[in-house]
Amino acid sequence: MLSPELGNFALALAVVLAGAQGVVGLWGAHRRDASLMAAAPALAVGQAIALIIAFAVLVHANVVNDFSVKVVAENSSSLKPLFYRITGTWGNHPGSVLLWCLVLGLCGGAVAIFGSNLPSAARARVVGVQGLSSVGFTLFALLSSNPFTRLWPPPMQGMDMNPLLQDPGLAIHPPMLYLGYVGFSVPFAFAVAALIEGRVDAAWGRWVRPWTLAAWCALTCGITLGSWWAYYDLGWGGFWYWDPVENASLLPWLTGTALLHSAIVVEKREALKTWTVLLAIGTFSLSLLGTFLVRSGILNSVHSFAAAPNRGVFILVLLGILIVGSLLLFALRAPALAPVGIFAPLSREGGLILNNILICSIAAVVLTGTAYPPFADLLAGTKISVGPPFYAATVFPLAFPLFLAMSLGTALSWKRAALAPVFRQVWWAAVISVVIGLFAVMRMKALPALGMVAAAWLVFGALADIASRISLFSQPPRRSLARLMGLRRAAIGAAVAHAGLGVTVAGIAGMSLAASAVVFLRPGQSTNIGGYTWTLKSIEDRNGSNYKAAVATVLVSHDGHLVTTLTPERRQFPIQGITTDEAKIETNGLRDLYAVFGEERNGGAVLRLHDNRFAPWIWFGGAFMALGGLLSLSDRRLRVGAPRPAAAALAATAR
Repeated sequence: MLSPELGNFALALAVVLAGAQGVVGLWGAHRRDASLMAAAPALAVGQAIALIIAFAVLVHANVVNDFSVKVVAENSSSLKPLFYRITGTWGNHPGSVLLWCLVLGLCGGAVAIFGSNLPSAARARVVGVQGLSSVGFTLFALLSSNPFTRLWPPPMQGMDMNPLLQDPGLAIHPPMLYLGYVGFSVPFAFAVAALIEGRVDAAWGRWVRPWTLAAWCALTCGITLGSWWAYYDLGWGGFWYWDPVENASLLPWLTGTALLHSAIVVEKREALKTWTVLLAIGTFSLSLLGTFLVRSGILNSVHSFAAAPNRGVFILVLLGILIVGSLLLFALRAPALAPVGIFAPLSREGGLILNNILICSIAAVVLTGTAYPPFADLLAGTKISVGPPFYAATVFPLAFPLFLAMSLGTALSWKRAALAPVFRQVWWAAVISVVIGLFAVMRMKALPALGMVAAAWLVFGALADIASRISLFSQPPRRSLARLMGLRRAAIGAAVAHAGLGVTVAGIAGMSLAASAVVFLRPGQSTNIGGYTWTLKSIEDRNGSNYKAAVATVLVSHDGHLVTTLTPERRQFPIQGITTDEAKIETNGLRDLYAVFGEERNGGAVLRLHDNRFAPWIWFGGAFMALGGLLSLSDRRLRVGAPRPAAAALAATAR
């Protein structure tokens, strides 16, 4: 049996190994000691193994219902299905902190294993910085959020898990989100290591890109899953409410996107060095800031299921050490990172700079809207509410120029570009976008119609980029197909990701056509919403594994023909005394028919009914963006990294 004491020992061992990893890696690189530099990756792998053992012990405790473990007793029960006993491991504060530590340890282990193409000193420094970061979080888990604390006497039954978290979407959402959050610790470690060494070059840019891309893909998946979960499980009928905790995940995604693009300029032209290093530090810092705001209790929402005010000070100190320390190092060493490459303002590099400026401006607006209200309340006692109108007025004016620049930027040449070839490449995408906009303005208000134009511009601009690369229509189709088959997967991935953003924008704009209403119906009664007839057929009681449910059967028809049958539920969890709504959705890929059972009253039901046009496109687009990132990551020329400088020089001499 995996004893909780084994998990506690493994966690304590991880603290020791992380500390040794940090000291040995940095000191060995400083002394150019080959044996110490070789030992640091081994220590990183050892720390990862220790955390895997600790996490496996906690999963085992949840699976076997070991209620002598406090976190299991407070967040599980023997009635809970096995799947949720497993996923419930990270559905609470101590378990989620241990998951964070595990992902951080795995990132360090991944650099140790897959970073063999790095120079020994660079790998030792990166692994060392990862180790010092792990020390803080593993200490936090061990001392302030220990998941292996015993409870005596153990209860016969646990208190069960938050019912809102008993959902497959949310079971996958936190691990993916953490892979994104913590994955950005690797670019952060590369940035700090480069500042210590005092050198950032093209090789550094190429080393950073795959790690940044992997973290970005994971965070994209995490945000998409979280938005989808909120849409179908919370019964709101919407996809994004600018909730502060939602924004906490959006911020590192935005700066991570900017980092991904600026690293390309470092690799191609050895320019934007200081900016890229600062973005690497800032992206991981925003991940940590979001963690602090949520877990300190400063931000509260339905998403912040693990708020713990008494632990906020520990996180704040750790946040200060990592962020302030890295920024001080940046201030001292950044002047040495002089740019080398030269390029004209009208160039691919110039387009990427404009891209960075607009993305970071959006991030600054979101950060202000998220952080200002709680800090105004904390410092001045002033209650301020920042909601969707603020973001609509501030983010959208920045987003539309960004969308315009995205498709134009991919058509620009490196170093120096001319406008005529750009117009020849994208003119037909612009024409199609305008035509779609004219149709949209007949059905929508001005802002959503403009969103449809932007969506079409992104999608067809991405297609125009691929068409230009394969010389479509300017040579025989067979040759174009051959060029397509030989095209770099990184180029295809970038086009898919850009098109995916366009699909998401189209879904958001299309939601303006949604029709909804809250109605009270008795069995046999009907209502008309969105051109559909919604009829309440019956209300029945059912029993689940750890809940009781009232189920409404709703028939949806159009022109007298049955379209679908929806069975929304209202569930009662007796152990926790909580009632939840389970929405039911029928989709055809173009729109969702969506029903929520709000309340049973006087023999009838209060129902929230939606006809959400284009809603599925929001998550299709997120999936396409992640797929585009994965396609790029699969490009071997991106994954192999840059050659070691010594080897490159030797090869040049041989030639």
